[in-house]
Amino acid sequence: MNNFLRTLEVQRWDDHRYYHHSRVNQSLHLLSAISFLCAYALLFTDPVAAALVAWLVSMTSRQAGHFFFEPKTYDEVNQATHEHKEAIKVGYNLHRKIVLLAIWALAPVLLWIEPTLFGAFEPATTFEEFVRHVGAMWLVVGIGGLLFRTVHLFFLQGLTAGLSWMTKILTDPFHDIMLYYKAPFYLLRGELIDPMTSHRRA
Repeated sequence: MNNFLRTLEVQRWDDHRYYHHSRVNQSLHLLSAISFLCAYALLFTDPVAAALVAWLVSMTSRQAGHFFFEPKTYDEVNQATHEHKEAIKVGYNLHRKIVLLAIWALAPVLLWIEPTLFGAFEPATTFEEFVRHVGAMWLVVGIGGLLFRTVHLFFLQGLTAGLSWMTKILTDPFHDIMLYYKAPFYLLRGELIDPMTSHRRA
């Protein structure tokens, strides 16, 4: 258990210090975290609606922060290049995220071409039904993406690393709120990059 908690702590620390320098990115993660908590609540009553919220609000805001606002230049704080950080990324680096997001984006196209999804659905007769079918597909994509990388990490880094990463992903909304709740206020003061001084370890 101690090894699991230590691995989880290291993964969380590395995720913050390497990939969340931008205050815009942090603010978008705050929005993402709040909407993810709403999606978690919806899981108990309407899993399809939960998937729609998670993908359309939580994931788009979260990934926009990484793709468009996070610096890709040399990281002076951690003395690391962007390429190095991408290579050691435990979870989904930008390349793997592009693959995952491509699957997400192509899901509605596939459903438009094959309305029954090869027998999985009754053909939608209204736009609302079509959207709910897409939401069901996105729910599977989300769960599948989480399980795929977790099992992948079992082979790459061991059982503890995989389970720690899965736990990190599932609890990120709570952790991100604790980390980034002040980010919008820093943005309003004109601070675009977190100096990271308050989070550096001795």
